[in-house]
Amino acid sequence: MREDESGFEVSQQQGGWVVRMWWPTGPVTGGPQRITVEAADDASARDVVRGISTTVLRRLDIAAAMNAAKMAPEAQRTLEDVTRKLDESGEAAGALLADEGVSERYLAMLAATYKGMADTGAPAPVPWLARLIDRRPETIKDHLKKARRDGYLSTLAGKAGGDLTEKAKAVLDSMASAAS
Repeated sequence: MREDESGFEVSQQQGGWVVRMWWPTGPVTGGPQRITVEAADDASARDVVRGISTTVLRRLDIAAAMNAAKMAPEAQRTLEDVTRKLDESGEAAGALLADEGVSERYLAMLAATYKGMADTGAPAPVPWLARLIDRRPETIKDHLKKARRDGYLSTLAGKAGGDLTEKAKAVLDSMASAAS
């Protein structure tokens, strides 16, 4: 594995070919964002003259490469930092819920935290949020539905997450300004 400030690269050799898989710096939540295949330095001309075969591509072990990238020290530190920040954000949403009920500030914070969790590839963001906010997952699902209905969070068909709307961003910006 090779690591620099922009990301992680994991290499595998398949016959006369070197396959390099690259992930950007940050939590590794899925497959590589770039794959390059080049002739290996020690490859014979006979192995590379006809080009890359589907056999070479089928033999790629992307799962092993993902596991190697996840274990990179920088990926671990980044994942820990992101997890800590999401925990803090979820706890802040819980405090808003306790203080204000299902307010626009709570819904914006809930939407932002949920989006962050989904963007990291968290397999179950709702139970994670429910634990942080100290409510049942069903309640959090209802609050997220309200956040979508009230225009704080867009929908991604069939997937967790969504995008924060301008309305949510404005509420979060006003909260940040008030805190400063």
